[in-house]
Parts: sequence; structure tokens; C-alpha cells
Amino acid sequence: MICVIGDTHGDYSRFSHKKIKALKSGDYLIICGDFGFVWDGSAREEALLKKIGSKRYTTIFLTGSHDNYELLEKYPPMEFMGGTARHICGRLYMLISGEVLEIDGHKLFVFGGGSASDIDARLENDTWWEQEVPDESLLENGLKNLSAIENKVDYIFTHEPPGSIAEFLERESSNLPMSRLNIFFDKLKGEVAFKMWFFGKLHRNKLVPPRYMSVFDEPYIIE
Repeated sequence: MICVIGDTHGDYSRFSHKKIKALKSGDYLIICGDFGFVWDGSAREEALLKKIGSKRYTTIFLTGSHDNYELLEKYPPMEFMGGTARHICGRLYMLISGEVLEIDGHKLFVFGGGSASDIDARLENDTWWEQEVPDESLLENGLKNLSAIENKVDYIFTHEPPGSIAEFLERESSNLPMSRLNIFFDKLKGEVAFKMWFFGKLHRNKLVPPRYMSVFDEPYIIE
């Protein structure tokens, strides 16, 4: 079983949801960006990471627009479910953007990163990382991996939504920023065959029929 949620932002109480607590050995929890538990390298943070990594299910997360990329890149990459991930500790992994994985018989395409709407304030506090918006080499690697499987997957997991989906959900916003990733994902949604696309950036639980799911604090279960 795969359970999907959105941004956790270092809030450990998010793991207390009854659907997450019901996960068993062999199940997976996927967090669609802004994990937030790898931020300052403190002893408290290390203790929380060990608690998450010691759970009976496996937790895997994408990067978002509020993650410490410099700390994350210190964790070693390794082969994981047919792709590549960074091993944080125990059963806790960070998925590397552009990889194709196979979990429970499902093929997954994963791509983290994103642009922060509060970037000016974050720059003042020195909490912005250039790696948040993936460079061309990561985009090209993602296209290459998809091409190798004839552009067919079961599920797509990202932090950012495709641009057209973001515009639909945020249609009342007069200043919606569009990044390279939003445009890239718009291209993918027209070229890749998939059952469902999950993203976490917008902090809401909402289905955009028929195949796009904004996830946040209400877990979505894939059997």
C-alpha cells in the first residue's frame, strides 16, 4: 500500500493521522515536497529523523521549496526501487528528481523542487537554495528516464503542479508565479501516459478531475 500526503514542514504531528498510523511493514508513505525535517542539523532534528526512520513502514519524500538542499546533499545516493534516492536513516529516503521507481508493482515518476512565493523574505533570512529550481540536466535526465519506458507510468509525484493546473486552482490569484518546473510539467502532462498525478505545493486536499490530486493533510491511499 502507498499513502500520499503533502508538505509536512517539520511538523511531527502529521504522522499521527489514523491512516498513517495504520500503515504496516511493507507499506510506503510518500511526502510530496517540503519535508522540513532536514533543516538545521540540530540534535532534536536528528532524533526526529531517527523516529521517522524507525517506523514499520518506509517514508520517502520529494524536495520542495522549503528544504535545506545543502544538508540533504550530504546524504549518500543509493539504488532504490529501480531508481536512485538519498538514504537519510533507517526506512527514510529522499527521492532524487527525474527518477523512475517501481513500488508495489506501480511505476512512479518523481520530481521535486519548486519556487517559493515568499522568496524575497527568505533571501533576507538566508534560507534560499539555488537547487530549489532544478537545472536543465535534471530535466533532461527525467525526459531520458521516461523515454526509456516509452513515456508510460502509473503515477507521477511532484511538489509543484503543472502550470495549467496551478492556474485553475489559483485562478483568483492575480500574481501567480510560473517557474521552469510548472512549464516543464505542462509539457509532460501532454506527452506521458499516467493514471494520477499528485502534488503538494498548494497545501490543499483537492481532486482536479480526472487525474490530478493536490494533497496536503488528508492522506490518499493507493492500494
